[in-house]
Amino acid sequence: MIGNKHILLGVSGGIAAYKACALTSRLTQLGADVKVVMTDNAQKFVSPLTFQALSRNPVYTDTFDEKDPAKIAHIDLADWADITLLAPATANIIGKVANGIADDMLSTILLATQSQVYIAPAMNVHMYAHPAVMKNMKQLESWGYHFIEPGDGYLACGYVGKGRLEEPESIIAAMEDHQKRHALLAGKKVLISAGPTKETIDPVRFFTNRSTGKMGFALAEAASSMGAEVTLVTGPVSLSLSDSKVKRIDVVTAREMHDVMHEHFASNDIVIKAAAVADYRPKRVHSEKMKKHDGDWYVEMERTTDILQSLAERKTNQFLVGFAAETENPVDYGVKKLKKKGLDAIVINNVAADGAGFGSDTNVVTYVNRDEKMEEVSLASKPDIADRIMTFILRDMKDGEK
Repeated sequence: MIGNKHILLGVSGGIAAYKACALTSRLTQLGADVKVVMTDNAQKFVSPLTFQALSRNPVYTDTFDEKDPAKIAHIDLADWADITLLAPATANIIGKVANGIADDMLSTILLATQSQVYIAPAMNVHMYAHPAVMKNMKQLESWGYHFIEPGDGYLACGYVGKGRLEEPESIIAAMEDHQKRHALLAGKKVLISAGPTKETIDPVRFFTNRSTGKMGFALAEAASSMGAEVTLVTGPVSLSLSDSKVKRIDVVTAREMHDVMHEHFASNDIVIKAAAVADYRPKRVHSEKMKKHDGDWYVEMERTTDILQSLAERKTNQFLVGFAAETENPVDYGVKKLKKKGLDAIVINNVAADGAGFGSDTNVVTYVNRDEKMEEVSLASKPDIADRIMTFILRDMKDGEK
């Protein structure tokens, strides 16, 4: 996954810069074309000549040193890179990128590149744990930057703890693993619904359910991390996406969710209906608040359109997945739903089980495909469950193409 790639290696000013020499050598041996960009402080630890000899390419240190008058060097390098790797990444360069500062060759390239960016931090254990550094790393992660966490051990400052630059072999292995994962759904488009819907009674009251959207959001981020182009249609939730590449569309009612899902359905390869959509809505919506009065109050309800069924009726080549949240005989009811609606797969969970269901950070599910092959997924975090579900979907899609 690394061979034949254009890799731009950014080296910032830390003692761990010496490890970047071995990293350059190993990447070159694997067949990558490596170009090195160094900050001023990095040059105080290692000479640019060392990287030039190891990479067999010029080393870039100055934004205004234009080696080819026909090109703007920092833009040309930003466009050239398939992968950009910061190793070592100091607190300073992480802070610059997170706050849009471009005051040298490396930081300018980082703002201009459209390549995948991997960051391997190296710094004192207390610096690494500082709230500002943590905030900057979290911000970069939300923008799609990938971190290769530092190791624990003896640091140059004399402390022992987390902050040591990972070894070159570990950095390369982490990049290769991510590249393989990112290729799994490359070129595929995925449409996911999440969360509850709200059905208005009057200006102050509505019907809804306990769904928080956590499972659907986890699925969207899992699919995106596998390289898919993801659209997430969500009901009213308090969640935010940590992956900025996911396109989010907010809706409120079952009718709105129906319309948006149908609008995007035809252009997607995988469609996962994880939202808990209202089955009924008030037949009459009052324009004024309903006042208390003696006796009972009855609200007449009407059926909403079954979104999953209506999508199944339009299905051509989409891989369509439903969810079944049940409280009794969940697998039996789930399999009946799978057959009745003509789905490719269904994810079944007992929302009454401990650690599962609405609002929980964990879940327990059973995945069943159209051949009724069942995969039991025991208690795990919803992101982990989402990874397993996407892996099952990918497997079944490949089996269907054989």
